[in-house]
Amino acid sequence: MFTVALVGPDGAGKTTISRQLEHLLPMPAKYVYMGVNLDSSNLVLPTTRLFLEIKRARGRRPDMAGPPDPTRVKPRPRGLIKRIAAGLKSGLRLLNQLGEEWFRQGIVWYYRRRGYVVVFDRHFFSDYYAHDIANDDPRRPLTGRIHGFILKRLYPRPDLVIFLDAPPEVLFARKREGTLELLERRRQEYLRLRGQVKHFVTVDATRPQDEVTQAVVKHILDFCRAEGGKP
Repeated sequence: MFTVALVGPDGAGKTTISRQLEHLLPMPAKYVYMGVNLDSSNLVLPTTRLFLEIKRARGRRPDMAGPPDPTRVKPRPRGLIKRIAAGLKSGLRLLNQLGEEWFRQGIVWYYRRRGYVVVFDRHFFSDYYAHDIANDDPRRPLTGRIHGFILKRLYPRPDLVIFLDAPPEVLFARKREGTLELLERRRQEYLRLRGQVKHFVTVDATRPQDEVTQAVVKHILDFCRAEGGKP
């Protein structure tokens, strides 16, 4: 079987639709969350759960280090000890992040061998493409370069990417998160994936949810037939 990823900015409807696909597709399907929001994850490493509890205890957001907001620049720590500590912390965060990503990919391989279509809610390649893969800024951290290299050269990409597209005004009205500028920037970052995956389609996510879901199902079945499958 194959993998299909639903991608798009917050508010596009990825989670709602991808969870429905387990029941709507005529072939066996499994849902896997492939993003950094740990509260949304259905598969999490024990070490990640530990980091989650530590963050919660400290009153911080319960997620991994997602793509950065380019408008926020974190100053470099002053002093040798602080820089070493920051480097160790970044290294440990990267190791846990890579472990989490490959753990989920291992589960994906298991599902595929058992004959399931695997439906991704988000995907690490698409979420980090602009920041860790296509980013050529010489000032970016070493951990970002390593992460980008692994995602680009080693990490499997989805067989089919479905981009749920909507203007930033619509996205913001749905979730009231971020800013119009940031949502449009993320939208453009996803559109850049067209040339990076073999099969990329766009679905108008401004339509009623039932219509969007039907369009997604149609694209998946069309892809299945084109690849010689029997939906």
